[in-house]
Amino acid sequence: MTSADLVLPPTDQQTPTAALLQAPDAQALEMAIGDMHVLLEQHGYVVAVYPTGIAPAHERRLYSVRSVLESDRIALLKVDLPPLGIAVLVRQLRQLSICDFSPGVVASAARLLSHYIHAGALLNSVTKFDRVPVDLRTHATSWVPGSQFAVVAGPNPQLVKVGPKADLPTGPEFATDLMTAKGQSQSEWVKRTLAPAWQVQSIHEAPLPSDSPAWWGTGKLVEFAAYLPDISVLYQLVSSVRRENCHWCGMELIGDRCGFCSSPLPAADSRMHPAGVLSQGAPAPPQS
Repeated sequence: MTSADLVLPPTDQQTPTAALLQAPDAQALEMAIGDMHVLLEQHGYVVAVYPTGIAPAHERRLYSVRSVLESDRIALLKVDLPPLGIAVLVRQLRQLSICDFSPGVVASAARLLSHYIHAGALLNSVTKFDRVPVDLRTHATSWVPGSQFAVVAGPNPQLVKVGPKADLPTGPEFATDLMTAKGQSQSEWVKRTLAPAWQVQSIHEAPLPSDSPAWWGTGKLVEFAAYLPDISVLYQLVSSVRRENCHWCGMELIGDRCGFCSSPLPAADSRMHPAGVLSQGAPAPPQS
């Protein structure tokens, strides 16, 4: 992971933590190479997740370390999710890492699991928000004192103005938990209105990631992410996808792209996840 505040606490005693791959201004290249070498020696493979908004120098550092080590055992996964959504995804991958999946399957599972994370935020303004299309009328409304907007960045982008008669964003069709992180907004709308409407099983709180205000265009926000919390459901979801071997590097994978070398499967061999595995009524197990 490239930021310490994207590492959520483990869900149980078996879930491992994540290693921090520091930015160039925080660690010399020689030290970064040494740390990566130790990780490879200890674990055999490294799956590094980083956001699309990472500093270019930090991204170049990741590729430089992999190049110097000449290792095909390092997966570099750039993820286009909001910060809290990335933190949730990383913890899910940490959960899967202790299962009987190969490193290639764990790495390529990141793309699959991203489609099952409903990541969004409650914003006091969308004047500087450009991640989801915002029309001129909505921009004008955002200047009205007291205006609030519920935005879902993925898997299906949505933006609605919050109000007594307003429709709520469409939520997941399967059982989830909800992670929330407050910025400068003290609104309880996410917990009191959105969570019951989305029928979440449990609500958890986390500190707001440092990159969230920049990602959402304002510090007056409450970020949230609905996700699959139970490892048995995650295991079932990943297991349901046909596995292939990458024709370029030989790593095992699911979906249509290798998580380690990024090589796509030939079109005729691509096996996408069967639609509706969870939306057809396979809820997460009850909380114990």
